[in-house]
Amino acid sequence: MTVYETDKSKGWLQSILDRVREFATEPPPAPPEPSARRPKVGLALGGGFARGIAHLGVLRCLQQHGIPIDCIAGTSAGALAGVAFGSGRPFEHIVKEAAAIRFGNFGQWRFSHMGLASNRRLEAYPGEHFGVRDFKDLKIPLAIAATDLLSGKAIYYTSGPVGPPLRASCAYPGLFQPVEYDGRLLVDGFVAAAVPVDGVRLLGAEVVIAVFLEAEKMDRPKSIVDVIGRSFSIVRLQADVGWRAKADVVVTPSVHEFAWDDFARTSDLVAAGDQAAMEALPRIRAVLQPASGEAHSSPSAATG
Repeated sequence: MTVYETDKSKGWLQSILDRVREFATEPPPAPPEPSARRPKVGLALGGGFARGIAHLGVLRCLQQHGIPIDCIAGTSAGALAGVAFGSGRPFEHIVKEAAAIRFGNFGQWRFSHMGLASNRRLEAYPGEHFGVRDFKDLKIPLAIAATDLLSGKAIYYTSGPVGPPLRASCAYPGLFQPVEYDGRLLVDGFVAAAVPVDGVRLLGAEVVIAVFLEAEKMDRPKSIVDVIGRSFSIVRLQADVGWRAKADVVVTPSVHEFAWDDFARTSDLVAAGDQAAMEALPRIRAVLQPASGEAHSSPSAATG
């Protein structure tokens, strides 16, 4: 503490000058330390038909425990979960809609040389059930992954109408006919982006939480749908290395006991996602710890 004393012999003006000189020689206060910037967090949601309902449990758990969700990228069922959650509708409404889904909500059997069924009905689904017709209607930025059947590349849609990209992202090869949109012939996003880590990175995510849905347990296929599904599950397992290396944390809900059309077991699927996210919380929080105020950039995924 500095004590100022007035010397009457110097006069009041000289006293003021002395105070000014003393103040000028004091070192300036140290600037406050800059607070560490929180990295932008994105979720990459993989496909899995009805098993995609588990994504809702993961999203709710993260939200309830204060984990930020700045953007989402989704493939197939993951894209639909991203639309539903990003709509901002109450969670109870989203779960109720999920439990009511049946094949007829999005598919019609229409045998052709390109597929067994059409999923054209899916285009209107986001608008009718969640009030989302355009990407700008979403509360959380979303990238929907589809696969260009001719180039073999993953295509990510982030603007414009939501219906056509969502339909393309869910056009399971062999089951649903390919979707012609934006000058491309598109099929299910999982073919080129099983878990769309690249898509959420394109939205600016610095920390990526990837959610992978296990294939259903199957002893022996009973239908052509089972054969197609099991075949692609095997292919998907072989492609795991690429996206896993780009994710920071991988969450794997235990959903192998659920069938591809187990929409009636919505509450169990949500619980499976919630449990997996709870178990992953310590790893997620560890990744989100600020490191010298710099954005996180670790490519190594913590799995579980």
